[in-house]
Amino acid sequence: MKVKNQQCFDECTFIILGATGDLAKRKLIPAIYKLAADKKLCKFAIVGVSLLKTTVQEMLEPAKKFIGSFDAHVWSTITASSYYHEMDFHDAQGYASLNKLINNVEKKHKLVGNRIFYLATMPEHFEVITKNLAKQDIVTKHSNQAWSKVVYEKPFGYDLRSAKKINAIIAKVFHEDQAYRIDHYLGKELVGNIALMRFTNRVFEPLWNNKNIDSVQIILSEDIGIEGRGAFYDSYGALKDVVQNHMLQIVSLVAMESPKTLDAEHIRDAKAQVLKKIKIESVILGQYEGYRDEKNVKKDSKTETFAALKLSIDRKRWKGVPFYLKTGKYLKKKEASIHIKFKMAKCLLDVCPADSNYLTIKIDPDPGFFLELNMKVPGMTNQIAPVKMELGHSGLLGPNTPEAYEVLLADVINGDQSTFVRSDEIELSWKVIQQIAKLRHKIYFYKKNSAGPKELDQLDNKKEIRWRA
Repeated sequence: MKVKNQQCFDECTFIILGATGDLAKRKLIPAIYKLAADKKLCKFAIVGVSLLKTTVQEMLEPAKKFIGSFDAHVWSTITASSYYHEMDFHDAQGYASLNKLINNVEKKHKLVGNRIFYLATMPEHFEVITKNLAKQDIVTKHSNQAWSKVVYEKPFGYDLRSAKKINAIIAKVFHEDQAYRIDHYLGKELVGNIALMRFTNRVFEPLWNNKNIDSVQIILSEDIGIEGRGAFYDSYGALKDVVQNHMLQIVSLVAMESPKTLDAEHIRDAKAQVLKKIKIESVILGQYEGYRDEKNVKKDSKTETFAALKLSIDRKRWKGVPFYLKTGKYLKKKEASIHIKFKMAKCLLDVCPADSNYLTIKIDPDPGFFLELNMKVPGMTNQIAPVKMELGHSGLLGPNTPEAYEVLLADVINGDQSTFVRSDEIELSWKVIQQIAKLRHKIYFYKKNSAGPKELDQLDNKKEIRWRA
């Protein structure tokens, strides 16, 4: 059904490879639903692909509980526009059948042939899927009236070597502007705001250097465990699952030099320059007690569920400024935040402030910007207390802020790659992880719902770290 609306995106067919998986039901189908409900997707179709023998209804039904405001009319549109194809990703003949199905669907719904292939699979399937999509001419390099784009879900590879191999295959069969390597943190509203906040506000950019900034903390903590993902998580761990992508991308956004413009390529150029200059200073790794008893986890597993890092960035702007990263499962609270600590101002009082100013970018929960200033206590002479100036969710983002996957799918349709990771960024991030792997750090145990291993204090012996979360 086509709805007349000047804000409609290009019509397209979504081909979700791994359509019966967790990502499809929790994020992708709800995101497509929301775009349709908001009348941004006005003409589309969905083709789900998986190894399982199932039906369209069974593919879609699990997504219902992850949809907030449910509208039966929108859901009926989704259902009427959805199809399912059972296929082994290693079966070349299956791709020929898939291509035939897609062509029939496009003809039935009078679609022009724009296609988004979303690889919601494990990274070990990326190579064979990419080769077969090209070989069967389902996705081509050719530029005509219709476009084809391929989205690769994170993690992209499992080490530097595998990432390079996948990138080489993509470069051989597709144009770079057809490839969208996803990091869903880049689709979060507050993360997307980092560059805009820095480079459009005079009050921040002149202060964004080692003369004024004391340290940077980036914290992505969870209060839950691996949630039944034992086989996957035990092969990756906190460093590969969170640090390699989300955290290093945030570091690069915070630390990058001013790009020529705020378009996709210039932003990605600036981020890549940061990733080239990251040096690992120290690392503390941990594993929560009871992790080895989780389903599909090795009984002698050395996989880390906690990681804290001290980084330095070998650039003039950041000389002497430590970047502290902390992430983990089963920590005392769920939080995703960035804390920019400014240096202490010269004290002219008898009783000086206990701490300096902070700019906090809170990503989750209750997203917002918070600027912490020292102010006079009302009614008291020369007594200072920290006061938070807040521009939070209700004031900045509003109640209808899109979820990350809505933003990312919209960007794919519109051809905006600024929220996606370029091939060189992927490889540079893996090089950082490779630095850590070479050091063979000890794994420390920590209690569930704690702040992490007690050895966390050893991260920086030269400086007492006051973690903000």
